Amino acid sequence: MLVRYFAAARAAAGVEEELHALPEGTSLEGLLEAALAVERPLPPEGTPTLARIVARSSFLRNEVAVRDRTVPLGNDDVIDVLPPFAGG
Repeated sequence: MLVRYFAAARAAAGVEEELHALPEGTSLEGLLEAALAVERPLPPEGTPTLARIVARSSFLRNEVAVRDRTVPLGNDDVIDVLPPFAGG
């Protein structure tokens, strides 16, 4: 499962994207737990932690919005982590 991070989530994660080898059917919540378990350097000063950002983020699964974190995922799914954006 590929996780792509955008904006502040990218800064906090320290990477643009990362691959997680989890069992087919792992929930979005399980994938997020795996992503948060990765040891990372501290984010840049003024950037919240990835856990804090993920708690407030929206998610896309293969470019379609996902609100149910219990939804089972497939191994080829791409999950985008979209933190709240300012402006409009």
